[in-house]
Amino acid sequence: MADIQANSNGNISEDLVRDLIKERKRDRLWRNIRFFLGFVFIILVFMMAFGGQGVSGSIEGKDYISLVRLDGLIAPGKEFSAEQVLPTLKDAFSDKRAKGVIIDINSGGGTPVQASIIHDEILALKKRYNKKVVVVGEDMLASGAYFVAVSGDKIYVNPNTITGSIGVIMQGFGFVDGIKKLGVDRRVITSGINKDRLDPFLPQNVEDVNKIKTVIDEVHQNFNQAVLKGRAGKLKGDQKELFSGDFWTGQTALQLGLVDGLGNLSDVMESEFHVSRYKDYSENNPLKKLVTQLGAALNLPLSDLDQHVLAKI
Repeated sequence: MADIQANSNGNISEDLVRDLIKERKRDRLWRNIRFFLGFVFIILVFMMAFGGQGVSGSIEGKDYISLVRLDGLIAPGKEFSAEQVLPTLKDAFSDKRAKGVIIDINSGGGTPVQASIIHDEILALKKRYNKKVVVVGEDMLASGAYFVAVSGDKIYVNPNTITGSIGVIMQGFGFVDGIKKLGVDRRVITSGINKDRLDPFLPQNVEDVNKIKTVIDEVHQNFNQAVLKGRAGKLKGDQKELFSGDFWTGQTALQLGLVDGLGNLSDVMESEFHVSRYKDYSENNPLKKLVTQLGAALNLPLSDLDQHVLAKI
């Protein structure tokens, strides 16, 4: 019995030693991984602070502008939304060294509320920081995107940029005949006689159409007023045509006074600000996203680091 007990104790001790060795190996492995990720993180931060696309050497004494890129659908929860864009705009405008701000937009529009909030914030920041703002349109500068653009001091587009679409649209579908064919008995209970207005399973009536027309006309008028104020003294076309919701190429938009000139980002930087460098404050910068995600994984704060990229065109 004593031998059995001794063997048992010996096996337990050996198991404990093996488990301890395995645990220490795992700890060593994870320490090495964290060290490697931390090293990569530091290199990326260094690249973002002092490097960038085509940039080398010190940036001291170099003139540049703040750049904000706004792309995609203007809507809550999207990158082109007031929640995402406003902090970026504030950072770009508050850069004391920047000679001005360029807002590069590529969007076919979105919700009028989000566009209006961003438009108003740009006007407020212009006044607060006394910064010149130039908007550059890429593939599309239409509808809500144009609403945002008229907050700038000048607008430039490519000759082929889809520009304009100063109008409001509400779309939907009607399924009245569909549910009849399916034999569906629709049951709706409301408190308020107009609560089921525009129900897609009920026949469209004149009262509903007039109500919605009134609402979107009010939104359209607000859009028109923003354009008239932002483009005061510059519009050349018939307002009935300009505010019809139609769109044009950048070349025609220039003739109509909807934009100030034809040019791309590099052209505008040189002609309006006489610089060839920009500091990118855009949230959708891939390198910035990578560093942010890596920093979160390592629990390293980024608040004290310059996360923006300086690029040379």
